[in-house]
Amino acid sequence: MLTMKNILALLLCVSSSFCKGNIEDSATTSAEGVITKRFEFSFGQSLLFISDSKEIDLRDKEAIILPTSAMLFFVEFRPLNKFRVPVFFNLPTESKQFLVNGSLINERANPSFGTGFQYPLFKFNIDKETILEWEMGPFVNVLIPKRGNFLLAPIAAGRIRIVKKKDFVMYLGTSYSFGIDSWGLIYGTGFLF
Repeated sequence: MLTMKNILALLLCVSSSFCKGNIEDSATTSAEGVITKRFEFSFGQSLLFISDSKEIDLRDKEAIILPTSAMLFFVEFRPLNKFRVPVFFNLPTESKQFLVNGSLINERANPSFGTGFQYPLFKFNIDKETILEWEMGPFVNVLIPKRGNFLLAPIAAGRIRIVKKKDFVMYLGTSYSFGIDSWGLIYGTGFLF
């Protein structure tokens, strides 16, 4: 059976095989090949969706799950053109919500932070000032519960970025957490400096 885990693992393996050893990044590289912009700082939004397996358990209890929204703070360090180190923090703006027999039930949504590695898989020049790029890589997510027992979860994540005038960034991405068995949608804007 083809599950979301298998699809993401297959996509990560196939896409990494297309990744070149040294991808030129004109958005962060000068004409002499020297990296000029090493950081990206962005604000965004993330939506967290629960997995199908947990949804089946909740359907037995006649529950409907609503996506949880969070503010996303994202910083990416670029030591090399082909290698990036992102750090993120998700701060929930609402509680986890479930509809059970017509009643809305709220639970505390935990903030989380994490880091990982990303690799640019492809780059496409739209025009002289605009670049479309796809990044993907493994992450580690740390959930911060109220009682202090931290939970680590591996994540596969990727995003499509549009870089305009070598410093403005817009992105849309997705993530899948293997430890929590949940899927997320991320989007936002930022700057390279």
